[in-house]
Amino acid sequence: MMNNSLFRTLQYFNPSFYAGLSLCIVLSSCSLFGQSSSGSTRKWVGTWATAPQLVEPGNMPPSPGLTNNSLRQIVRVSIGGDTIRLKISNGFSTGAVTMKSVQIAVSTGGSTINAVSNKELKFSGLSEVTMNAGVAVTSDPIAFTLTPRMDMAITIYYGQTSASVTGHPGSRTTSYIIAGNAIDKSDFTGAVTTDHWYNINGIDVLVPSTAACVAILGNSITDGRGSTTNLQNRWPDVFSESLLKNPGTQQVGVLNMGIGGNAVLSGGLGPTAVSRFDRDILNQAGIRWAIVFEGVNDIGGVNSAAAATTRANSLIAAYQQMIVKAHARNIRIYGGTIMPFKGNSYYNQYSESCRNTVNEWIRVKGNFDGCIDFDKVMRSPQDTARIVSSYQNDGLHPDAAGHKTMGESIDLNLFTGSNGTTVGVNTPETIDGCALAQNYPNPFNPTTAVSFQRSAL
Repeated sequence: MMNNSLFRTLQYFNPSFYAGLSLCIVLSSCSLFGQSSSGSTRKWVGTWATAPQLVEPGNMPPSPGLTNNSLRQIVRVSIGGDTIRLKISNGFSTGAVTMKSVQIAVSTGGSTINAVSNKELKFSGLSEVTMNAGVAVTSDPIAFTLTPRMDMAITIYYGQTSASVTGHPGSRTTSYIIAGNAIDKSDFTGAVTTDHWYNINGIDVLVPSTAACVAILGNSITDGRGSTTNLQNRWPDVFSESLLKNPGTQQVGVLNMGIGGNAVLSGGLGPTAVSRFDRDILNQAGIRWAIVFEGVNDIGGVNSAAAATTRANSLIAAYQQMIVKAHARNIRIYGGTIMPFKGNSYYNQYSESCRNTVNEWIRVKGNFDGCIDFDKVMRSPQDTARIVSSYQNDGLHPDAAGHKTMGESIDLNLFTGSNGTTVGVNTPETIDGCALAQNYPNPFNPTTAVSFQRSAL
């Protein structure tokens, strides 16, 4: 082995050292990160993600807790690939969290994994990693065969953890906790169970450059309220399955960034949609499209005509801000109309007026690149202020049948790219009956308008 002093001497006196080193780095990068074995260019694209938040007291990990214990969590990805990286967040905790080992495997149902597929992740080459308060980490890339809509098990053996926990309560998926180091166990039989996720944040996959993902900003409806635990049948799941069945959209990943109880403007659970838009939507790997389907939790508190007008205007301004940000990154952004909620405590004449004003803006006067008309799909023909009775159970949230209807209603042509025309400059468009605006008002200066050129995404 060459000693360090001799290495430094050769490095200093050999001019070709840097060229050779650079070439090695470039070739290695191309091999692992930039190209497939056939030589085609590849890139990172999100295949699964969830929005982190501060876990409320009622959703904390049950006894024995996480410290010095093992946690197995199950996620279902959207698109497949052969190389992945895992993102883990400690963004909302007030203390450090140490993970002594993190392993991934193919889930075979419940807490059981395919032991042959089990692989340990590294973080800067190390098995153990500590996340300080407010910090997120990404694993080193690892070769792992990921098939579309595959269930993956992520097992973490923790060291010390924080009293406050970063996670995602609305997982609609069972997780498993065993005391001590059970990282290598193929079966977590006897584990304590909880239907929440902790710390895990996202999975990116290395795929051809033609692939991309759509990130969905939403509340409890998008997060899967009313769907079936462990069946992965939220409307974004159904949407993902539709994309995979369609030859023109099989390389589109779907990232569900819904948070139960989330609001666009203020209050609610988790960071507001406005404040988390950059983190949860714009910063996703390989994002080409965004869907904004939020607002009902802001509208639900409206109790006067004046408040209805003010709230509608504030929501529209927030949507405009998101549109400007998305277009600045060449991301096409679609608005989802707010579904009816008569029969729920949110409903009164003023909140209904506010909902209709916002939906009209999304459909006709808005500046989204297209609209996904969930209101039209889900409302009752007999009473348009209500969801069809067979699609809901509380007047607000869809049931499993409602989620299926929503997911299957989306026009997949919205996710097949662009022809490079300039949006909004003498080129009005209509998609599924929703007119698109001809320019983009600037929410930071209402007297001006901003136009954007669509590239061939």
